Order: sequence, then structure tokens, then C-alpha cells
Amino acid sequence: MNGPGPKIDFKRNRDRMVRDQIEARGVSDPEVLRAMRKVPRHLFVEEALIPQAYEDHPLPLGHGQTISQPYVVAWMTELLEVSRGLRVLEIGTGSGYQAAVLAELGAYVFTVERVRPLYEAARRRLEGLRYLKVRFKLDDGTLGWPDEAPFDRIVVTAGGPRIPEPLLAQLADPGRMVIPVGASRRSQELHVVRKENGRILARKLGDVMFVDLVGAHGW
Repeated sequence: MNGPGPKIDFKRNRDRMVRDQIEARGVSDPEVLRAMRKVPRHLFVEEALIPQAYEDHPLPLGHGQTISQPYVVAWMTELLEVSRGLRVLEIGTGSGYQAAVLAELGAYVFTVERVRPLYEAARRRLEGLRYLKVRFKLDDGTLGWPDEAPFDRIVVTAGGPRIPEPLLAQLADPGRMVIPVGASRRSQELHVVRKENGRILARKLGDVMFVDLVGAHGW
């Protein structure tokens, strides 16, 4: 049901989103594009915002959080280089949309959210959509999930002043992390961090703006 008003063609909107927002900006991994076409983004936003679900900007979730712009989700996912069977730690479950995209790629997803209403809503949503390879934890995300470490990939969907040491410790070797980092709130640079033979290698890829990473190793 789409509610009152004209019927929305969600599949057409997803196809247009991938073509005009994601492929047009250079994301080319066919599996990432497939996952972005498959996940029903409109089911991850508040009902009043459903008509805007596939537009080229983030949307509010309440509690000071947002669902990221579609292109940013696709870009970060491509940078992670996820393949089937990898164990991925996500810090900041939010709506659950990023976790769903990772699950569509065949990853085993471990996602941590500190805001209880968001945690509970995302869990219900993903379980209802039968994303059964996603596990959930309500906790300080900057501490990671040590009982399940190490993780082949880590993605952080909030920006903090530094890369949390617990996440570096829980990253497998070899492993890859994508995380926004910045000295000021709401303005960061996206970092790709690799662990290889005990060495940490990081590169910066450009300016981004995420909500605050709050916790013992964040703001």
C-alpha cells in the first residue's frame, strides 16, 4: 500500500536512483549496483518521507540521526570491497539500510547502534525483510563488538575526531575499514584504512558530512 495520493513506482525510482545518482558519479561495482537496486529504501524511512526516499540527499530518522544519501551508501560499500561470506562490522545501524545493502552482497553483518528506538526499529525492519545474516547489538559503537572479532571489514556511518583504537584492534589482518574522521563536528574526510601484515595504511578520499560518532572513543 502506498497510502493516499498517486501510486509510486518504487522499482522505477530505484532504477533511476542507481543510474542518475550512483553510476553517474562513478560507482561501477556490478554487485553494489545490484544491491542498491534490490533493497527497498522506501521501507527504511518514516512514512511521511516515503515520496522522498529515492531522492539525492539524506533524510532524518529522528533522535538526531539520518539515513545517508544513496550515493554515499553505494560509494562506501564499493570502497569496502565486500564479497560473499565476509564478516562485516557496522557502527551506527540507524535505519538498517546500510546493513541491508551489505547483507544483499552476501556478508555476515554485525551492526551496533547506541540509540534504543533506532536499534529496535531497525531490528524489526530487517527481520521482517528476512535479512537473516544480520546480528544486532545495542551498545557504544566506538567499542566495536570484541566478542565477535576479528572482522574482515568495518564500516562506520558516523564521524568522530579519530579512528577508534578498539575498531583498529578488531580489524582482521588483512582487513579494510571505511570511516569518516574530522577534527570538527559535521565536517569530515572519508578514510579508507587497511591492515596488512601488522601495518595500518590509511588514505583520505574527500570531504563528507555525517552525524556525530558518540562514545568512549568518539565525541
